[in-house]
Amino acid sequence: MRLLLVLLFAGLALANPVQEYLPSLEGAKVYRATIESEDKLSAIIPYREKQGYEILKYGQVLGDEVHIFVTADNVDAFESFLLENNIRYSVATDNVQRAVDEEAARQRNASAIRSNGRLSFTAYPRYDAVVDFLRQAASDRSDIATLLNLGLSEEGRIIYGLKISSGGTNKPAVLVEGALHSREWITVSSVAYFINEFIENANNTDLFQSIDWYFIPVLNPDGYEYTHTNYRLWRKTRKVNPGSSCRGVDGNRNFGHYWMEIGASQNPCADTYAGPEAFSEVETQVLRDFVLANADTIKLYLSYHSYGNYFLYPWGYTTDLPDNDQELRDLAQAADDAQATVRGTRYIIGSIATALYYAAGGSSDWVKAGGGVELSYTVELQGGGLFGFDIPASEIIPVGQESFLGLRVFGEYIATKYGSTK
Repeated sequence: MRLLLVLLFAGLALANPVQEYLPSLEGAKVYRATIESEDKLSAIIPYREKQGYEILKYGQVLGDEVHIFVTADNVDAFESFLLENNIRYSVATDNVQRAVDEEAARQRNASAIRSNGRLSFTAYPRYDAVVDFLRQAASDRSDIATLLNLGLSEEGRIIYGLKISSGGTNKPAVLVEGALHSREWITVSSVAYFINEFIENANNTDLFQSIDWYFIPVLNPDGYEYTHTNYRLWRKTRKVNPGSSCRGVDGNRNFGHYWMEIGASQNPCADTYAGPEAFSEVETQVLRDFVLANADTIKLYLSYHSYGNYFLYPWGYTTDLPDNDQELRDLAQAADDAQATVRGTRYIIGSIATALYYAAGGSSDWVKAGGGVELSYTVELQGGGLFGFDIPASEIIPVGQESFLGLRVFGEYIATKYGSTK
């Protein structure tokens, strides 16, 4: 009888799953509020925890803009708040769903894949296209490229990476990944652009003679696919949170270094939900296990995000600076100088907590502290479009060109400091 009851209730649960909560994009607005005082910034910050709101872009310096997503049913109340607090603002888009639909139409009218199996960099690829690109690269350039199967996502997708190497053993290595946050499409195309530069441009062969490179274009494939098929602004993993109508965990708050200490939420509906425990997500476990398995060789970690134009380094849990703060800052400055030669784009440089916000449990903090990688960065690429993450596909190549020059600086530094010709 007990077994029958268990099966009965299990069947009812499957037949009547909890309806997932997703903030409606129809009629939702994105506001750009100008920071004119600490008090005004402090008044806005609490909205990051309120249902129906999300802060898409933060600001720390007076004159910066804070970008806030607000659902249609909260628009009147939020505009009253802005007026009452004398906060200057503009509206980036008065209907996020319309902006998403316009982006989707552009995607349909462009091809992300060229006839030779390589990415076109004129549209944002789906995950299958990224995988095909990695397979084709490993096949076409088997002399330097090796496809890596890093494990399965929560929904069973293989998380793939690509190793670029001229051969040899025990060479210092650089680890580069994107799309830990699924809606940040420009990071996927940028990491893929880096790979393309390695396999197609003979002028870059010097970069992998004395060091190895590991690339993971999409660390969160479930979330990434979900942004293409269901909900464009999805940020987290897609794991079911028992007892909640909200799914997913913020992968960049789920790492085991001062997990849940500050700058993370215990609310499963929040976009910064850190999960029930550190490394609860298979996607963060995949990165952890890969770093630990290659701890003797990985010397530099670059986690690409968007948006905001930042080179960030540890720590996220404290404003105390790491022992090698000057090295981290100087190296990022050199990368920024190189990137700026393309069209003058500049990035803000600093530790996560001092340059942006508190964020404990982030990947770059853990990779440095738990993985022993002294040079660990979070790179926030630029945004664009109407809601920040819809940066036009016409920007894929320019952003890729800029970012690759920065990547080259990072690589040359590792080659000089740790390089070997074994």
